[in-house]
This record gives sequence, structure tokens and C-alpha cells, in this order.
Amino acid sequence: MTEITLRDTGQAQFAPLHGPQESLPTLALGALGVVFGDIGTSPLYALKESFIGHHPLTVDKAHIFGVLSLIFWTMMLIVTIKYVFVILRADNKGEGGSLALLALINRKLGENRWSGGIAMLGLIATALFYGDAIITPAISVLSAVEGLTVVHEGMARLVLPISIVILIGLFAIQARGTAAVGKLFGPVMVVYFLVLAVLGIIGIMHAPEILWALNPVYAIDFFLIDPKLAFLALGSVVLAVTGAEALYADMGHFGRKAIMMSWIYIALPCLLLNYLGQSALLLHSPTAVESPFFLLAPEWARLPLVILATMATIIASQAVISGAYSVSQQAVQLGFLPRMRILHTSAKAAGQIYVPLINWGLLIMVIMLVLGFESSSNLAAAYGIAVTGTMFITACMLGVLASTVWKWPPVVAFIVTGTFLLIDGLYFASNVTKIPDGGWFPLLVAAITFTLLTTWATGRRLMRERLQEGAIPIELFIRSTASSVRRVVGTSVFLASTADGIPPSLLHNLKHNHVLHGRVVILTVTTEQIPHFPHENRTEVTDLGHGFYRMILRYGFMDEVDIPTELAGITSAGGAFKPMETSYFLARQTLIASQRPGMAIWREKLFAGMVRNAESAMEFFKLPTNRVIELGSQVEI
Repeated sequence: MTEITLRDTGQAQFAPLHGPQESLPTLALGALGVVFGDIGTSPLYALKESFIGHHPLTVDKAHIFGVLSLIFWTMMLIVTIKYVFVILRADNKGEGGSLALLALINRKLGENRWSGGIAMLGLIATALFYGDAIITPAISVLSAVEGLTVVHEGMARLVLPISIVILIGLFAIQARGTAAVGKLFGPVMVVYFLVLAVLGIIGIMHAPEILWALNPVYAIDFFLIDPKLAFLALGSVVLAVTGAEALYADMGHFGRKAIMMSWIYIALPCLLLNYLGQSALLLHSPTAVESPFFLLAPEWARLPLVILATMATIIASQAVISGAYSVSQQAVQLGFLPRMRILHTSAKAAGQIYVPLINWGLLIMVIMLVLGFESSSNLAAAYGIAVTGTMFITACMLGVLASTVWKWPPVVAFIVTGTFLLIDGLYFASNVTKIPDGGWFPLLVAAITFTLLTTWATGRRLMRERLQEGAIPIELFIRSTASSVRRVVGTSVFLASTADGIPPSLLHNLKHNHVLHGRVVILTVTTEQIPHFPHENRTEVTDLGHGFYRMILRYGFMDEVDIPTELAGITSAGGAFKPMETSYFLARQTLIASQRPGMAIWREKLFAGMVRNAESAMEFFKLPTNRVIELGSQVEI
């Protein structure tokens, strides 16, 4: 049984609200480019897949009205009501996303019998996100480039090569940062959304009766006419709201008000108009179902539309790639992934980071996906199950939050949560039918990711327990060594994984070198369940006497850890830390899988491999390379 817990030290009350500082209109423009890139590109394939996907529908008035009504009410219920008006209120000091929500709930509730289950839900949602992060760039770019076949049939053979070149270029520029390109995201998406609206209005003018489809009666009639096909159609209809989770995940970058403004005043009306226009086109031209988005435009405008749509899909892909970096950073800080290299690409924006391992891993998987599925229609079968699974889990966690943290009346919490669970459950169940056709892929990615997350978290706990078995109380250690061991000039900082006992590196140093520095600092870095920990409350120092100090540095799960910079401002631990007189001692454990109670042997070997390949503590904590000493030992888990 895998046990996952999150620790709370009770320091959260010191955390200031972290959030964006720009003006509301500026933030709203930025949100339009980043937050709504994914959902904004859904019109390229959502309506088309509802009719010619793996469960084709007859292109007639009843089905057109039924599908359009479902799309409209899905956007209203899931995106507008659930995410914009309810879930965006669940902010963890300004931050959102599955891990931030998990940390918020655990911080409020503390340790109880539900903690393990809630943590599992958060980790499953995180694992599903990685599957979504692989599929989104592939289907978005493919669906846009496929517009070339509408311009000229002979261009069909160029779709895959062009898509792959675009994707490789997109991932290749990530190391340079997105600050400069990001300034273009908002304006480009404004133009894109306006084009969506204009094309939609042109389509509506040819068949204004399509406006009646907004009546929910037509969605109900669809289920009454053909319940089975209507249920299966939900798996394609939900493609219209893929990216809704980004509204919550990106809240820390733009704030709730900016996201609400962008959705209600720009994204929602423009998307709705475009779906109405596409549906109107299908009413009088059913053969246009092969590519209703591009066929809405006059022939002369189709190539420019392909270019604009491709730019929009690149932006949508950029958003999910950046999201993968942020989620990975949170997972590392919260102890669910091993240390990995995280590079900051902007001196001004702390949230702009680049994670090489995640970047190239995503690129390889995306290219494999494009080559394996070959078209956006085939990919649509794989798309949706990760999204709906994440939505369902978010609804579950929302129920816990509403009843225990927000203290909603039980009846209200039950009705609201039950409604969201019913809607999300129906969409998830419909997508389950697509598992044989490609839905297995995001589930496979999620299963592998979940295994890695839980193996690392459990392995770290077991390793700490094994190290604590032979731990010596610090008071006893100081009494026995303070006067009997030779002391030399300087400061030694011994990094410890816990705030109790003596770190192995200190014991091994004493065993081999038989000396101690004049000042010995036992340092523990902890990550709290808030995004950013205030600098003025970050340090806790305890004078243990005889030149020994216990120090704890606290960071939020989105803070960058830099130990030398932090120590440079501390004088309460026996004076200032002089860089050339301070040595850092690290313990490097070699793990040995054993039959002792813990994890299965294969998971212990997996954990040992993850430890070997993790970034060194020296680089992760930004320690000076010429002042670090590593001491090794073997640990059975």
C-alpha cells in the first residue's frame, strides 16, 4: 500500500498573497493568449469530430441542433459556472492547479484519515495532466496544418512533415524563454478570436435559425431520439472545453478577475459565434463536415486562416508546455519527483522557467504521437479521457474543499458537487469507450507518471525512516564531541533531510577526518504547502551551544532554493557566513533494494535508479562547486 502525506508546519499564516501586479486589462490580454490558447483552438476539430469521428452522426438538422446545444451548455456548465465562478475561488495564496489545491486542502485539514486518499486524487490528476500535455501540441498543430488540404488537396502529403518541423522548432526555442514571444501571444489571440467571431457571424447570416439550437430542449431531444449515439457523442463534444483546466492552473500568473474578464467578454462569445457559424454552414452544406472551420472562410482567406490558426495552436501548445514545467517544479518541491535541473529564463518573472528533461521528453513523445496517429481525427480518440478524468477529480476535491474548508451547508455542498460529478462523470464515461481507439495512450502515460510520483514519495519516506533508525540525539552528540574533538577555523554546513538527529554526512566526516569546524550548522530545507514563503519568516535558527547551530530554511513550493544567497543575509547563527570560509557537506546514499518491509523490489530498484539520476544537491541548492564535500554511504530500503 502506497502511503502519501503532505507535511504542514503551521507557518502558512505568514504567507502574503502572491499574484500578478500588472493592470487588469493587461492581465486580461495576457490571459487571452496563454490561458485560452487550448480551448480557443478547439473549433478546429471539436464540431467536426462530433460528426465524423469514431462514432459518426448523420449531418441533419436534429443532430446539428443537438450537438450544438450540447456544446453550448457544456461550455456554460463546465467552463463558466464550474471553473470561472466556483473553482477559481479555490486559490492557494493566489495559485491554482491540482497540486496547489491538494496542498491547500491538506494545509487546512492537517493529518486525518482522509489525507492519503485526497493526496492520491491530486497525484492522479497530476499524472493525467502529463498525458494531456503530450496530446495537446500534437492534435492542435496537426488540426491547423491540415487546413492546407482545404487550400489544395495536393498538400496532404506535406501535413506531417510541416507539423513535425513546427513542433521541433517550438520545443527547441523553449530554452531561450518565452518572455519576448509571450508579448505577442495576447495580440495574436485577440486577432484569432475576432476572426472566429467574424467567420461565425458570416455563417449565421446564411442560416439564422441556428440560434434556436441554444435551447437546451434540443440537447434533450438528441438523447431521446438516439440515447446511445448521444452518449457516445459526449466524447467528442467535450473536445470543445479541453483546456478548461488551464483556467485554474494559470490563475497565479494572471489572477481570477483577469481570467473571468477574458472568458466572459472575449473568449466565450467568440467561440460561441464560431460554433454557431460552423453549424449553420452544415445546415445548408452537409458535405462541409470534412472541415467546417476552414470552409467557413471564403476561398481567398483560407491560406491566411491556416497560418493564423497555426500560430494560435503554437500558442496553445506553448501554454501547456509551460504548464508542464510549472507542475514539475511543484512536484519536485513537494517531494513527488526527484531533483531536476530547473532554469529561470526571465530575471523579472519568477514563473518563467525551463526544465530540459521535461522539454525533450515531451518532444519525443509528441513526435511519436504524430507519427503514430498521423491525423487529428485519429488523435481525437486519444484526446478527452485525460481531460475529463482531471475534471472529475477536481470536482471530487472541490467537494472536500466546499464542505470542510469553505464550510458550505451540507445540502448546498452535496447538490453543487453532485451536479458537477454527474456531468463530469458522464463525459468521462463516454470517453472511456474511446480507450481501444487511442484513449489508452494518455492512460498509459498517466499510469507511468503516477508510479514515478508515488514511488519517489514513498521511497523518500522509507529512506528517512532507515536513516533515523541509527540516529544519535543531537544533545548527546554535542556533549560527547564538543571537548574531545579537535576544532578548526571556519564554518561547516551539513545538509540534513530532517530537522531531528544528526545528519549522516556529519557522522561520516567525524569518522574519517576526526575534526570539526569552529562553527557547525545543521541545515534543513523544507517546502511548505503554500506557493511562496515570505522571506522575512524563512529562517529559523536554534543555538545548540559549543558552536553548533540548527537552522531551518522554509520555501514555498514555487520558490527557487538558493542556500548561499539565503545564508549571506543571516547573522543570527554565530555571525556572518563568509563564502571562502564556509564548506558544505552533503551525504550521497547508495540505495540497496532489500526484502525489508517497504515497497515491492521492482519499485525499490526504480527508486534507487531515480536517486542515481536525480540532479545533485549541489546544483539544485546552488552551492559553490569549490566549497562542497560529498560523503557516501549505503542504505537498505
